[in-house]
Amino acid sequence: MLYTLIGFLIMFGALAGIGITKPRGTSIKMWCYGYLAIAIIFDILVIIALLNQYSWLTETLLGLAAGAATGLAIHVAHHILEENDNQEHNNKTETKTIFGF
Repeated sequence: MLYTLIGFLIMFGALAGIGITKPRGTSIKMWCYGYLAIAIIFDILVIIALLNQYSWLTETLLGLAAGAATGLAIHVAHHILEENDNQEHNNKTETKTIFGF
């Protein structure tokens, strides 16, 4: 359980460090590279954990995944709020179907 909490704090801290909803002190391109690097490192660690059956690494990866999911949820919620603000400002009256077309 401790490794899971540590993993969560590491991932959430890393995402908060580079900016969850917008880049912090870097360009969009470098921000995207940061997210890409995190994903690739995560994938490599998953392979290592599965091949070697390291229970501590598996628990840490569970926490990392939870931290990433929380960061993604915050990011998406930010975009939802932005979209709601844009719709209110534009007074869009068109209705969309369930698929958005």
